[in-house]
Amino acid sequence: MSFEELEAVTPAGLEEILAKTQNKPWRGEDFAPGRLGGTWYSVMNEDPKSFNLLVAESDSSTSAVVSSMHDYLFDYDLVRREWKPRVASFEVIADEAADTLTVRCTLRDDLYWSYYNSDSKIKVTSDDVVFWYNEISGDETMGSSAYYQQFLTMSGGGEGHVEIAKIDERRFEFRFPRIVADPLLATNMDFGPRHIYEPAKRADGAQGVRDVFSVASDPREIPSMGEWFLVEYTSGQRLVYKRNPDYWRKDTNGLSVPYIEEQIVRIIPDENTQFLLFKEGQTETYRLRPEDLDDLVIRGQEGYTVFNAEGSLSAAYWTFNQNVKNREKPQYEWFTQKEFRQAMSCLLNRERIIAQVYRGLAEPKLSVFPEPNPYYNPDIEFQYLYDRQRAEDLLASIGIKRDRRGIMRDAKDRAIEFDLSIRSESTINNDIASIIRDELSKMGIKVNIRILDFQKLVEILMQTFEWDSMIMGLSGTNIFPSQGSNVWPSSGNLHMWYPNQKQPATEWEARLDYLYNEGCYTIDREKAQAIWDEFQQIILEQCPLISLLRSRSFWAIRDRWDFSNVYYDNLNGAETTHIFIKQ
Repeated sequence: MSFEELEAVTPAGLEEILAKTQNKPWRGEDFAPGRLGGTWYSVMNEDPKSFNLLVAESDSSTSAVVSSMHDYLFDYDLVRREWKPRVASFEVIADEAADTLTVRCTLRDDLYWSYYNSDSKIKVTSDDVVFWYNEISGDETMGSSAYYQQFLTMSGGGEGHVEIAKIDERRFEFRFPRIVADPLLATNMDFGPRHIYEPAKRADGAQGVRDVFSVASDPREIPSMGEWFLVEYTSGQRLVYKRNPDYWRKDTNGLSVPYIEEQIVRIIPDENTQFLLFKEGQTETYRLRPEDLDDLVIRGQEGYTVFNAEGSLSAAYWTFNQNVKNREKPQYEWFTQKEFRQAMSCLLNRERIIAQVYRGLAEPKLSVFPEPNPYYNPDIEFQYLYDRQRAEDLLASIGIKRDRRGIMRDAKDRAIEFDLSIRSESTINNDIASIIRDELSKMGIKVNIRILDFQKLVEILMQTFEWDSMIMGLSGTNIFPSQGSNVWPSSGNLHMWYPNQKQPATEWEARLDYLYNEGCYTIDREKAQAIWDEFQQIILEQCPLISLLRSRSFWAIRDRWDFSNVYYDNLNGAETTHIFIKQ
């Protein structure tokens, strides 16, 4: 289609799509009691690397597997914007005179490390939490992303540490050396069983911890305090889970949730195959891509219902490698100049991507913080949108101009050429990358698309640093301004464009470090707003991460399930925790 044809069809197409789908956001409604029964069939993209909770921090497939066998201390209600107890209740005690703060926690009395098909149950105690905080998250040799959250910059300079102390078998407390704005965010954590991980650490250190519960382990030997037991794993084929009847969350009839008795998860890397499996009735849910809308919504068929949600709160990023390890490459000289990054954003034809990839069902993401963030400011918006002339002017300002053949060259006469790395599993990213390559080629810039599986992408991002530019998404949506403690500070291991800096490489990164730190400790709302406003403005001006699109999302679920407790929105995603099968 031409752009004119796309513009003409999009409004009518959207109206028809919305009319044929349901909108049912969760607004805090109580869940109806359900009934036991049924098997849930789903897919995941790739094999896990491990069944280890520490490994899960850096491997999304491992995290997807083990998260259902663990649980967090607290929960945040995005609708009511308030913290709630989860496996622990809490009390926040601030001593303003001493400028210190304590979060006192009490674990539930019905938490167990249980084993599948066994009477063996070990009580979850504060020893598990204290051990994990001190000796896993708090041990730098473990490489935990939670390590950074334990340290605070003190008001008089220097560094303070958030200590944890056991009170008794169920009670413990986090002791902050100064008052912080979001203490529950800083201390919320999941944790593993001390009785298994501690002997491994004593015997073989960090490697011993990482070797616990490898993929060669018998899954039935892995204890669970979560909703599910993992009972079977066949590499490249599937995982099988069984319901944990000892899970603490219960409905009004005293029945433990989930109601589903079994989950079977097939390992299917290809998105098109996943789509076919849903159409054939072999999986329970499916998140639609734009190209699936005609088939599943417009033409449609019986047996499933499609829900829709407003544009997502987060977006993937386009980022450029500024790691000093690559300083001998010409790309390093280009990427470390903000004018180059700004110019690339001005060549990012978001409207074309919206039309051709998302069928008009998306919008540019122009802010750092999403709307639910208390410090979201609608007046602070990204300014480097599609403008070819502005891009050319920005490049010219740093000595990059076209030669007589139309090829962009820098002041040293080197042609502008770089790689764009994307994950192989995403057809959307492939389409976006193709549009970026096409748009930049019109300006005399050569882009080579490099397609890698997700684990390889993570490896070059966090270990080898052998990449030029990349499209990558981050989990989380910055509901709190201080989220991203390992992304925004220059010392963070997910400071993607140049991680693990000993000292800030640039003045603007040093300023970001300062603002992030000040914002974390500023309680006064007006003062905090000014801090976070400047923080957002710097990110949007420097373009270290160039946001792409917020897409409207569509999610299909089979009609064999009762929809009483099913919701779908852009805050919570698909709410299926209390789903049960129809009679």
